[in-house]
Amino acid sequence: MRVTMMLCDAAQVAEGKLYILGAGWSLIGPDPMPMAVALKIDVDWNEAEQVHHWELYLTDADGQPVLVNTEDGSQAVEVRGDFQVGRPEGVPEGSPIDVALAINIGPMPLVPSNRYTWRFTVDGDADEDWVLAFTTRAGRPAEGEAGGDAGGLA
Repeated sequence: MRVTMMLCDAAQVAEGKLYILGAGWSLIGPDPMPMAVALKIDVDWNEAEQVHHWELYLTDADGQPVLVNTEDGSQAVEVRGDFQVGRPEGVPEGSPIDVALAINIGPMPLVPSNRYTWRFTVDGDADEDWVLAFTTRAGRPAEGEAGGDAGGLA
């Protein structure tokens, strides 16, 4: 299986096509912002007609799961699901079959000046290319603290 991933502001799948908005970034924040992970999966011909389980989860710079507070307590940031593809008529035997996924994530508080990585697995398998890393910008200095941009020329 081959997986192509991209960070973006928003993504959507319609009629088998992947629609991406604000894509290709690796720096966000420091304020909580929505984000999305757009995925195009090329399923091998011999893996069609099977149910495949996928998982997407967020880790911090130390490789530990990122936790957020929910009504049910502290939970890891993860999304999972299943997909299955058929062998479309007219597609030559042996051709990979496309699957598009759009995973939109609402704003969540992330620690400023940190590195995070979205990691993707299919059927429990991971690949070194199935990752998307990004960095959160440094927090803004509190009013009256040094380090702010004066906005003018010296």
